[in-house]
Parts: sequence; structure tokens; C-alpha cells
Amino acid sequence: MSEKPRKIPGPDHPITVTPNPGRVVVTVAGKVVADSRNALTLREASYPPVQYIPRRDVDMAALQRTDHASYCPYKGDAAYYSIPAGGERTVNAAWTYEAPYDAVAEIKDHVAFYPDRVDSITEQPAS
Repeated sequence: MSEKPRKIPGPDHPITVTPNPGRVVVTVAGKVVADSRNALTLREASYPPVQYIPRRDVDMAALQRTDHASYCPYKGDAAYYSIPAGGERTVNAAWTYEAPYDAVAEIKDHVAFYPDRVDSITEQPAS
């Protein structure tokens, strides 16, 4: 079996991970599934920023692990979760990197959500 390609972020594909100074709240089916003042904002190349929320601030009981997986040569292997309360739209709505590559090690034990598969991801300024 061949090893998966690994890439290091650089000028042609920058990745930064910074603390989000505000509060990030994710809702599905009218219920808060994540609420954090400790989220990390990952910015990768020209992609929209992604909020990675610590697992301790996610209602993990509302999420259901799936068999879906993906691979990013910059971040590593991703595992996915669905949110049953949200129905079909929320299948594989959340993902996590359980053993991220060193360049993004900070996102370990964090969960991210697809904005189009949840009701909302709101960012409130720090108070």
C-alpha cells in the first residue's frame, strides 16, 4: 500500500490557525449543538475560514459517528459525524482530525461544521 501524499503549508498554500476572540454557536433543528468561546479559526489558501470548536464545547451526544472519511494532504485524515436531529441534510455535517499533521496540530480534539448542513454558525464578538 502506498503512503498518502503529505504537503507542508507554504506561500502557495498558506494555512493559519488562530484563536477566535468571540463566541461561536452552532444550531441544528432549533437546538444548540456547539457553543464556545475557545474556537479556533483555520484559514486555508482561498477557502472560507472554518471554525474548529473544542469537543468539550460540542454536544457530542447530539452527533453520530459515520463511516465517511476524507483525506487532506495538509491536515491528515478526517472522520465525520451526522446530526440525527437535523435529518438528511445533516448527514456528515461535522468533521474532526483526530491525528492532524504537525502544521495544524492545534485542531486536534476540535470539531468543525459545514455551514450548509446546519441551521447556523454564528460568531458573536467578545464581550
